[in-house]
Order: sequence, then C-alpha cells, then structure tokens
Amino acid sequence: MQSVKGFDEKAFLAAHQQPAVTSVRLHPVKQMHSLEQNEVVPWCAEGRIIPERPVFTLDPAYHAGAYYVQEASSMLLDYLFRAVYPERDKLRVLDLCAAPGGKSTLLASSLSGESLLVSNEVIRTRASILEENMTRWGFMNTWVTSNDPRDLGKLEGYFDAIVVDAPCSGSGLFRKDERALEEWSENNVALCSQRQQRILADVWPALKEEGVLFYATCSYSPEEDEQILDWLADTYEVETLDIQLPDSWRVVKTYSATGKMAGYRCMPYLVKGEGFFIAAIRKKEETAALRAPKFKTLHNKTVQAQTTTLLRPGLDYLCIPGKEEFFAIQSAHEADFHILSKAVYLRKTGVTLGSPAAKEWLPAHELAMSIDIHPDLPKIELEKEQALRFLKKEDFGADAALKGWLLITYKGWGLGWVKSLGNRFNNYLPKHWRIRMDISDADWA
Repeated sequence: MQSVKGFDEKAFLAAHQQPAVTSVRLHPVKQMHSLEQNEVVPWCAEGRIIPERPVFTLDPAYHAGAYYVQEASSMLLDYLFRAVYPERDKLRVLDLCAAPGGKSTLLASSLSGESLLVSNEVIRTRASILEENMTRWGFMNTWVTSNDPRDLGKLEGYFDAIVVDAPCSGSGLFRKDERALEEWSENNVALCSQRQQRILADVWPALKEEGVLFYATCSYSPEEDEQILDWLADTYEVETLDIQLPDSWRVVKTYSATGKMAGYRCMPYLVKGEGFFIAAIRKKEETAALRAPKFKTLHNKTVQAQTTTLLRPGLDYLCIPGKEEFFAIQSAHEADFHILSKAVYLRKTGVTLGSPAAKEWLPAHELAMSIDIHPDLPKIELEKEQALRFLKKEDFGADAALKGWLLITYKGWGLGWVKSLGNRFNNYLPKHWRIRMDISDADWA
C-alpha cells in the first residue's frame, strides 16, 4: 500500500484499532423519521451514521424495508450516479454483481419510475438474499436475474449504465470483517485482478455507446483499482469522467498511471466508513443498439380487473402470468420483459401480485412490501412486540374479529399477510422470512 495515494500507515493502523462505523440508508418512500436526525453521510442524502450497531433483526422497521444497512463509503455511488445522470429518466441500468443489494436499493431510490434496474447475481444462494432485499425495497421497476456476465453481455448495447462492484480481495473490509483479513494474500489480489478483467470483458458489449460503467471494489490494491482502469483504457475506447467532490469529504482522488483515469478512494481514517474505490468510465466505441423483437402481449385484462383494488390508483401496469402467480410490470417495460425473458433467467419481475381463487384473490408476500400497494386495503397495525411475534409466526395477540385477508403493518409499513377466520389468524409470512432469533430480550420501547 506504500504506493497508494493518500496512504498514511500510522493513521491506517490506528483506524483499524477502532470499531467499524455503522450506517444505514433510509427508504425514500417508507420514511423512517426516527433516524432522520442522525448524522448524514456527506455524499448520500438518505445515508445516516448510527452511533452504535443495534440488533437489526429485532427491529420490525428493518424487515419492512424502511431502511437498508449499508456501508457509508459504498454510498459514494449515489453522488457519482446522480452527477452523471441528473435526470435519471428512462434509463436501463444493470447492477452486475448485486448481492446482497446495497447498491441496487440505492440505484432504485434514485431512478425515475420509467427507468428499469436489472439486479444480477450469478451465485444462486446469494441471488436469494438479493431477491429478498429487493422485495423489501418494494419498487416495481427493479427486476432480479441470476446469470453469468457472459449471458448479459449478449444484450448488445442494451444498458445505459452498468455498475460492477467487482469481487475483490476485500482489504477495505479488514476492520469490518475478520474473514477478509484471514483470506487476504498477494496471490488472491492477482487472481481477483484477472477475474475482474474477465467480468468486465464479458459484460462490456451490453453497455451502449456513450453509456457509463461504474466500477467499484472494496480493495486498496492498485492491481484491482487503478490498474484495472488502465486495462480498460488500453483495451477499449473509453473516456474517464473526472467528477469534482468537495474537499471537506476527504475522499482521495487518484489517477491511473498510464491512462490518467480518475478514481475515488475512501480511507477509514479520512472518512466515516471503510475502504472503498470507485470510478466512472464512459464507453466511446460504436455499439449496435439492441432492437426490441415483435411480440404478442401476455397482459391479462381479466386478471388486471381483479387487481385494481390491490395497487394504488392511477398506476399504469400490466398483469403477466408467471408459473403459479401473476406479476405486475409497468406498461413502459413490456418490450424489456420480452427481451430479457429470452436472454436471462428472471428470478423476480416487477411485483408478484398473487393468484385468483374461486371467490377471492390470494395475495403474494411481495405485494405486502410494495410501495405501490393500495392505501385502502384492510389492515391491522401492530406495536413492536406484536410485529416481532408476527415475524416469528407466533400468536401476536390482535383481535381477529374482521374476517378475510388483512395486511399486517408496523408504523404504516407492510410486513405481510394474514387471513382472519374470525376467531384466529392464518399467518402467510413465507417460512424463510421468519425470525429465528430469541426476541425475549428485545427492547419494546
């Protein structure tokens, strides 16, 4: 690290004797006022520094998606993305290595409704976690895929922006994660650098001409940072985006050795966050744009008529049949659905609504988490202890007098569904969402 710009060995070692900073990012719609007064992350208006790390599992607001626990330095993407795209309207954005979902939920918060975010994770177990977190965030224009970068690279010229938070040696997380320290080696740095080049080469064709790649790692190693930027400059026609940051943020701006490509590095002794590197690179080479194929609509008007009471009034959406349930996508994204469904494995598309039964609609859990859910649906508002008992699938002590399907809420945020039979409830929270932790010591205040 002696060659890394901004490196101060004494300060670096001192910072690693301190606990890692805890930070969260607030949901732009599911507003959590109790955290609004906390210290703001300078480069992200919705980011907040938390004085001490609570047990997030014992906070129903976390399960409702009212905030996302994200490392503060990595929120720098928010500032760079907004600087490059001040309008953020009708964009197609890919988050290539998206699990567990920090950068995807951040991007979802900044994009307009007619933009489309595709969050991809090739490792299936991690893709499940990504899908859960994107479900909690509740945006219809965020879809989840689980594909190799090479598959997505076949979507030539499709994406306006691609975020690659590349798998790396993890030195920026030494303070936060002991495993990162145990697994680090110079050999691993070299292997990661090769993997990063392969990932970028595989996905590069999918970026439009004049599109922007946001490349990031949680590594301090120049082999994974500046040298990757030089490799991009040597291999492709690119332009660095040199974005000015306020000096008061103490983010170190760095330039690659040969291509003079701008990058930004966070150091834990300069910022309230961990080690992080990010750069924005514009593609300048000619790339053919992907044309939408001719397609026959899959929209089911009959089912849509049954779901108008489930989603907020005025929403322009289509009802598409899945394997067992129907899901809703924005009408503007119908062509995108046909393009993507032929090229990649779509794990989550829009918002799953549920399925029709003989005399009722069986609502999906995703619908309960959606920001587009109808505000007038019958619901039961729970206190904190009740909400945690619901999340453990225990008796939560509410009156079951009102019959039928009821939305369970905490501070107005959806948590899931129950069906009231008049004398008891059936809890439809998915089993894998259930809290397994002992809640007896939770703070009910």
